[in-house]
Amino acid sequence: MGLPALEFSDSFLDSPDFRERLKCHEIELDRTNKFIKELIKDGNMLISALKNLSAAVQKFSQSLQDFQFECIGDAETDDEINIAQSFKEFSQLLNTVEEERRRLIQNADDVLITPLEKFRKEQIGAAKEGKKKFDKETEKYYTVLEKHLSLSSRKKESLLQEADTQINKERQIFYDASLEYVFKIQEVQERKKFEFVEPLLAFLQGLFTFYHEGYELAHEFDPYKQQLQFNLQNTRNNFESTRQEVENLMRRIRSAEQDFKAPGQWTMEGFLYVQEKRPLGCTWSRHYCTYEKGTKMFTMSNSEFKSGGKQVLNVQHLNSCIRRRTDSIDKRFCFDIEVVERHGIITLQALSESNRRLWMEAMDGKEPVRATTQIGGVNSKVQRLMTSVFVHLTLPAAKAPADMDLDPDTWDNKTITSGLKNYLRCLAEPLMTYRLHKDFIMAVKSDDQNYRVCAVHALVHKLPEKNKEMLDILIKHLHVVSTHSQKNLMTVSNLGVIFGPTLMRSQEETVAAMMNIKFQNIVVEILIENYDKVINTFCLFFLRYFIKLQTLTSLCRSLSLTLSLVPVPVPVPAAAKPSACPQGPANPEACTLPPCAWPMLTVSSANPNPFSPSGDTFSSSPSSTPMGSMESLSSHSSEQNSCSKTGSPSRTKHKVSVQLYLTLYTVCLYVDAVYPSVEPGWLQATYEGKTGLIPENYVAFF
Repeated sequence: MGLPALEFSDSFLDSPDFRERLKCHEIELDRTNKFIKELIKDGNMLISALKNLSAAVQKFSQSLQDFQFECIGDAETDDEINIAQSFKEFSQLLNTVEEERRRLIQNADDVLITPLEKFRKEQIGAAKEGKKKFDKETEKYYTVLEKHLSLSSRKKESLLQEADTQINKERQIFYDASLEYVFKIQEVQERKKFEFVEPLLAFLQGLFTFYHEGYELAHEFDPYKQQLQFNLQNTRNNFESTRQEVENLMRRIRSAEQDFKAPGQWTMEGFLYVQEKRPLGCTWSRHYCTYEKGTKMFTMSNSEFKSGGKQVLNVQHLNSCIRRRTDSIDKRFCFDIEVVERHGIITLQALSESNRRLWMEAMDGKEPVRATTQIGGVNSKVQRLMTSVFVHLTLPAAKAPADMDLDPDTWDNKTITSGLKNYLRCLAEPLMTYRLHKDFIMAVKSDDQNYRVCAVHALVHKLPEKNKEMLDILIKHLHVVSTHSQKNLMTVSNLGVIFGPTLMRSQEETVAAMMNIKFQNIVVEILIENYDKVINTFCLFFLRYFIKLQTLTSLCRSLSLTLSLVPVPVPVPAAAKPSACPQGPANPEACTLPPCAWPMLTVSSANPNPFSPSGDTFSSSPSSTPMGSMESLSSHSSEQNSCSKTGSPSRTKHKVSVQLYLTLYTVCLYVDAVYPSVEPGWLQATYEGKTGLIPENYVAFF
C-alpha cells in the first residue's frame, strides 16, 4: 500500500484521520532521511576504498615501471626485448585504467554525495522545519481557542468582538501553517522520485564508463597480449633448448674436474697458494693468479683480505718456470717461478696434479698436458642407421648406387631425422663454420630487420661451396616443412630452436656461448623465412681496394695540411662506350661511373711552403700510380725537398694542392635486366645468369 493522499481541505478540519495520514508521511520522511544518511556514509566509505585501491594500483604500477629486466649476454633477441618491455606496457595500461578511476572518484563526490546531502538538508530539512512550525501553531491555536471559548457571554460587546478578531487571526495562521506543511510534505515525496535517484544513476553511469573504458583498453591490448604470448612461448622453447645444452656443458665440466681449462682472456687463471718465508718458518697464503702467455705477465691478487680492506694486486713478468721435485719440499703439486721484478724464486702450490700441469703448460714448463675428450652416446637405432649409411658410403663406386634408399618399414621418420641431426652435430666443424660463427651472431643482433637479412645473405655466400650446397638442400627442405606448420606444428620458430644448435656452435664451450644459442636460432629462422632471397640469389659486389691512411695522416699533420674527400672519375674501358653517361674526365673516350662511388683525397694548405717556391700542383692518377698514391706523395715530397736545398726560400704565401687518388683497383661488372627492388638503395640485376641485388649508387646506366 502506498502513502495516503493529503487533501488541503482536510487542513481546515484537522480531523484525527488527517492527523493519522499526516503521521504516515512523517514516518516515511524520517525513514528516507535515515536511509540517505546511511547511503552517504557508505558512499564515502566506497570512495575512500576506491582511493586506497587506486593508490595501491599506482604503487604496483610504479614497481613494474621501475623494474629492469637483465638478460644474459651482450645483446637481446626480439622476444627478450618485448618481454623486458612488457612490465612497462603493463604499467602503462594500469596507469590508463587508474586515470579513469581517478576521474570516477573525483566525480563521485559531485554526482553522488553532494546531491544526496543537498536533498536531505534542503528538502527533508525544510519539511522538518515545516512540521515544527505546524506543531507550534497548532498548540498556540488550540490554546487561544480554549481561552476564547471560556469567555462569559456577559462580557462587554467590545471585548467579545476583540476576542473574535483574535481567534480568527490565530485560526488563519494555523491554517496557513497546516497548508504549507501539507504542501511541503507532498513536494518532498514527489521530489525524492528524481532528486534522490538521479545522483545514484549518475554515479552508476560513471562506474559503467569506467568499466567500459577498461573493456576498450582490454580490446586494444589484445594484439599486444597475443604477441607477448608468442614471445613467451618462443622464449620457453629457447630455454628448453639452452637448458639441455648448459646441462651437458655442466656435466662435461664436472667430469673434467681440474683438467678443464675454461676459455677466457688469460692463458691461465685460478687459485694458487704462495709460500711466504718468515723468520720462524714459512706460511702459505691463497692468491688468485692470472697469466698472459704473450706478454708473460703474471699477477697475484690476495684473496684473503678482510672486510673493509683493500685488495692488493701484484703484477710481475715471468722469467722461468720449473717443476718442484717432491723430495725437496713436504708439499704436493708445487712448482717454482722466477720473475723479472724480484730476485730469488717464488714457490707456488697448485690445487691438484692436473691443475699444476695446466699451469706448467701455460708457463712453458716441463709438465705435459693430456687433453681428454668425452663423446656422448646415441640411441642404438640411430647408431645402426648411421653405421649403415657410412658403410654404404665406403663401398666401391662400381657397387654403390648414386643414392641410398631407406626402407620406411625399417627406418621411421624420427630415426632418420635424428640421424641427420646427429650427423650434423658430430661434424668436426659445424656446417656454418667456426670462422663465420661470430659474424652470424653479430648480424642478427642488429635492431634493423632488413640489415639482418642482408648481412646473413652476404655471410651465407662466404661459406665454402660444399657447405653452401649442403645448407641449400637442408634449408630448402626446412622451408617446405615450415609451409605445412598448420599440420606438423613445425613453425619457423620451432625449426630454429631445433636446428640452431645443430648448424651453428661456438668453438669455445662456455656459458656465454650457450646464451647465444637464441641468436643461432634466429639465424636459422632468417634462412628459412628468406630462403628464396638468401639462398637462391647471388649478391653482386663491386670491388674496391684502398690504402691505409695512417702514414698519410701523420705526414699531413706534420706539414699542416688538410684532408678532404671529393669525387674521383674512374675511366671505363673504351669497349663499353655508353650512349649517355655522367661527366667524366677530360678524355672524351672515357666514361665514368657515378662520382659518389669513387673517393679521392685532396690535400691542401694555405701556409707558406718553402719547398714549393713556384706553387706547383702535383696530382697522381690510378693510371700513373696503380698501386696507390703513397709512393707518389713520397716522391713529390723528396723532389720538393731537393728543390728546397738548391732554391732560395720564398717569402710569399703559395697554395699547395696535392690530389691523391685512393682507388687502387676497380672491377667493373656489366649487368643487364636491371629493375627496382623492394630494398631501399638496392637494385635487382642479372649477371651471367644469376640474379641478385646491387647497390644503387654503384650503377651507371648506359
